[in-house]
Amino acid sequence: MTRYKVGYFVGSLSSTSINRMLAKALVRLAPPELELTEIPIRDLALYSQDYDADFPPVARAFKKAIGDSDAILFVTPEFNRSIPGGLKNAIDWASRPWGQNSFARKPTAVIGASPGSIGTAVAQHSLRGVLCYCNAPLMNTVEAYIQFKPGLITEDGQVTDDSTAEFLRNYMNEFHAFIVRVLTVLPRTT
Repeated sequence: MTRYKVGYFVGSLSSTSINRMLAKALVRLAPPELELTEIPIRDLALYSQDYDADFPPVARAFKKAIGDSDAILFVTPEFNRSIPGGLKNAIDWASRPWGQNSFARKPTAVIGASPGSIGTAVAQHSLRGVLCYCNAPLMNTVEAYIQFKPGLITEDGQVTDDSTAEFLRNYMNEFHAFIVRVLTVLPRTT
Protein backbone atom coordinates (compact mmCIF):
# COMPACT_ATOMS: atom_id res chain seq x y z
CA MET A 1 0.00 0.00 0.00
CA THR A 2 1.42 3.34 -1.06
CA ARG A 3 0.96 6.07 1.52
CA TYR A 4 0.71 9.74 0.65
CA LYS A 5 1.56 12.68 2.88
CA VAL A 6 -1.23 15.25 2.72
CA GLY A 7 -0.56 18.63 4.24
CA TYR A 8 -3.66 20.59 5.10
CA PHE A 9 -4.33 24.27 5.75
CA VAL A 10 -7.12 25.49 7.98
CA GLY A 11 -8.06 28.88 6.57
CA SER A 12 -9.38 30.22 9.86
CA LEU A 13 -7.07 31.45 12.61
CA SER A 14 -9.85 31.25 15.22
CA SER A 15 -9.39 28.92 18.19
CA THR A 16 -13.09 27.99 17.85
CA SER A 17 -13.01 27.44 14.09
CA ILE A 18 -15.67 25.12 12.71
CA ASN A 19 -13.29 24.45 9.82
CA ARG A 20 -10.67 23.15 12.27
CA MET A 21 -13.36 20.77 13.54
CA LEU A 22 -14.08 19.76 9.94
CA ALA A 23 -10.36 19.16 9.37
CA LYS A 24 -10.24 16.88 12.42
CA ALA A 25 -13.20 14.95 11.01
CA LEU A 26 -11.47 14.59 7.64
CA VAL A 27 -8.35 13.23 9.34
CA ARG A 28 -10.51 10.61 11.08
CA LEU A 29 -12.41 9.68 7.91
CA ALA A 30 -9.48 9.57 5.49
CA PRO A 31 -8.46 6.23 4.03
CA PRO A 32 -5.35 4.67 5.61
CA GLU A 33 -3.30 5.52 2.50
CA LEU A 34 -3.49 9.22 3.42
CA GLU A 35 -1.39 10.60 6.25
CA LEU A 36 -2.72 14.08 7.06
CA THR A 37 -0.69 16.74 8.85
CA GLU A 38 -1.68 20.33 9.45
CA ILE A 39 0.60 22.97 7.98
CA PRO A 40 0.03 25.95 10.27
CA ILE A 41 -0.33 29.43 8.81
CA ARG A 42 -0.79 31.46 12.01
CA ASP A 43 2.82 32.57 12.50
CA LEU A 44 3.50 33.85 8.99
CA ALA A 45 4.15 37.58 8.77
CA LEU A 46 2.37 39.51 6.06
CA TYR A 47 4.09 38.63 2.82
CA SER A 48 6.22 41.24 1.05
CA GLN A 49 8.59 40.72 -1.85
CA ASP A 50 11.18 42.36 0.39
CA TYR A 51 11.58 38.87 1.91
CA ASP A 52 12.25 37.14 -1.42
CA ALA A 53 16.04 37.32 -1.09
CA ASP A 54 15.98 35.75 2.39
CA PHE A 55 12.77 34.21 3.76
CA PRO A 56 12.44 34.23 7.56
CA PRO A 57 12.80 30.81 9.27
CA VAL A 58 9.04 30.35 9.79
CA ALA A 59 8.39 30.89 6.08
CA ARG A 60 11.21 28.54 5.09
CA ALA A 61 9.76 25.86 7.39
CA PHE A 62 6.32 26.51 5.92
CA LYS A 63 7.56 26.06 2.34
CA LYS A 64 9.48 22.92 3.37
CA ALA A 65 6.32 21.41 4.90
CA ILE A 66 4.50 21.97 1.62
CA GLY A 67 7.43 20.56 -0.34
CA ASP A 68 7.48 17.46 1.87
CA SER A 69 3.77 16.86 1.19
CA ASP A 70 2.51 14.81 -1.73
CA ALA A 71 -0.76 16.76 -1.83
CA ILE A 72 -2.46 19.72 -0.15
CA LEU A 73 -5.98 19.98 1.28
CA PHE A 74 -7.51 23.41 1.91
CA VAL A 75 -10.18 23.55 4.63
CA THR A 76 -11.48 27.09 4.57
CA PRO A 77 -14.25 29.33 5.81
CA GLU A 78 -15.71 32.14 3.74
CA PHE A 79 -15.00 35.72 4.78
CA ASN A 80 -16.79 38.53 2.96
CA ARG A 81 -17.58 36.26 -0.01
CA SER A 82 -13.94 35.27 -0.47
CA ILE A 83 -11.03 33.48 1.17
CA PRO A 84 -9.70 34.64 4.55
CA GLY A 85 -6.76 37.05 4.45
CA GLY A 86 -4.55 34.71 6.48
CA LEU A 87 -5.03 31.93 3.95
CA LYS A 88 -4.33 34.20 1.00
CA ASN A 89 -1.20 35.42 2.78
CA ALA A 90 -0.05 31.81 3.24
CA ILE A 91 -0.60 31.11 -0.46
CA ASP A 92 1.43 34.19 -1.33
CA TRP A 93 4.34 32.96 0.83
CA ALA A 94 4.13 29.47 -0.69
CA SER A 95 4.09 30.68 -4.28
CA ARG A 96 7.04 33.07 -3.95
CA PRO A 97 9.68 34.07 -4.83
CA TRP A 98 9.06 33.87 -8.56
CA GLY A 99 10.13 30.46 -9.87
CA GLN A 100 9.82 28.76 -6.47
CA ASN A 101 6.09 28.06 -6.37
CA SER A 102 5.52 25.29 -3.82
CA PHE A 103 2.10 24.41 -5.30
CA ALA A 104 3.23 23.69 -8.87
CA ARG A 105 2.11 20.21 -9.96
CA LYS A 106 0.90 19.35 -6.44
CA PRO A 107 -2.55 17.71 -6.21
CA THR A 108 -4.97 19.89 -4.22
CA ALA A 109 -8.53 19.79 -2.97
CA VAL A 110 -10.78 22.41 -1.39
CA ILE A 111 -13.52 21.98 1.21
CA GLY A 112 -15.12 24.23 3.79
CA ALA A 113 -17.87 24.66 6.33
CA SER A 114 -20.10 27.61 7.13
CA PRO A 115 -23.34 28.13 9.04
CA GLY A 116 -24.84 29.49 5.81
CA SER A 117 -26.85 27.31 3.45
CA ILE A 118 -24.37 27.63 0.56
CA GLY A 119 -21.47 26.53 2.74
CA THR A 120 -18.29 28.14 1.47
CA ALA A 121 -19.14 28.04 -2.24
CA VAL A 122 -18.01 31.58 -3.07
CA ALA A 123 -14.77 31.32 -1.08
CA GLN A 124 -13.98 28.02 -2.77
CA HIS A 125 -14.59 29.58 -6.17
CA SER A 126 -12.12 32.36 -5.31
CA LEU A 127 -9.58 29.88 -3.96
CA ARG A 128 -9.83 27.70 -7.06
CA GLY A 129 -8.93 30.70 -9.22
CA VAL A 130 -5.85 31.42 -7.12
CA LEU A 131 -4.74 27.77 -7.11
CA CYS A 132 -5.26 27.51 -10.86
CA TYR A 133 -2.85 30.41 -11.29
CA CYS A 134 -0.41 28.58 -8.98
CA ASN A 135 -0.45 25.57 -11.35
CA ALA A 136 -1.90 23.31 -8.65
CA PRO A 137 -3.96 20.44 -10.11
CA LEU A 138 -7.40 20.69 -8.47
CA MET A 139 -9.88 17.95 -7.63
CA ASN A 140 -13.01 19.33 -9.28
CA THR A 141 -15.44 16.48 -8.89
CA VAL A 142 -16.91 15.98 -5.50
CA GLU A 143 -17.32 19.55 -4.47
CA ALA A 144 -17.98 19.92 -0.76
CA TYR A 145 -19.83 22.88 0.74
CA ILE A 146 -20.71 21.86 4.29
CA GLN A 147 -23.50 23.68 6.09
CA PHE A 148 -22.38 23.50 9.69
CA LYS A 149 -24.98 23.19 12.43
CA PRO A 150 -24.19 23.01 16.14
CA GLY A 151 -23.38 19.44 17.12
CA LEU A 152 -22.65 18.23 13.57
CA ILE A 153 -18.98 17.62 14.44
CA THR A 154 -17.60 17.26 17.94
CA GLU A 155 -14.46 19.03 19.16
CA ASP A 156 -12.42 15.87 18.56
CA GLY A 157 -13.68 15.39 14.99
CA GLN A 158 -16.52 12.90 15.40
CA VAL A 159 -19.27 13.47 12.81
CA THR A 160 -22.64 12.93 14.46
CA ASP A 161 -24.74 12.71 11.29
CA ASP A 162 -24.28 9.41 9.41
CA SER A 163 -25.01 10.82 5.93
CA THR A 164 -22.52 13.67 6.46
CA ALA A 165 -19.90 11.22 7.72
CA GLU A 166 -20.43 9.05 4.65
CA PHE A 167 -20.21 12.06 2.34
CA LEU A 168 -16.94 13.21 3.96
CA ARG A 169 -15.50 9.67 3.86
CA ASN A 170 -16.34 9.50 0.15
CA TYR A 171 -14.77 12.95 -0.37
CA MET A 172 -11.51 11.75 1.17
CA ASN A 173 -11.59 8.51 -0.86
CA GLU A 174 -12.06 10.56 -4.02
CA PHE A 175 -9.18 12.82 -2.98
CA HIS A 176 -6.99 9.75 -2.54
CA ALA A 177 -7.93 8.53 -6.05
CA PHE A 178 -7.21 12.02 -7.45
CA ILE A 179 -3.78 12.12 -5.80
CA VAL A 180 -2.91 8.74 -7.32
CA ARG A 181 -4.03 9.90 -10.80
CA VAL A 182 -2.13 13.19 -10.65
CA LEU A 183 1.08 11.69 -9.29
CA THR A 184 0.93 8.94 -11.91
CA VAL A 185 0.89 11.55 -14.68
CA LEU A 186 3.04 14.14 -12.91
CA PRO A 187 5.43 12.17 -10.69
CA ARG A 188 7.19 14.10 -7.96
CA THR A 189 10.76 15.04 -8.55
CA THR A 190 13.09 15.03 -5.58
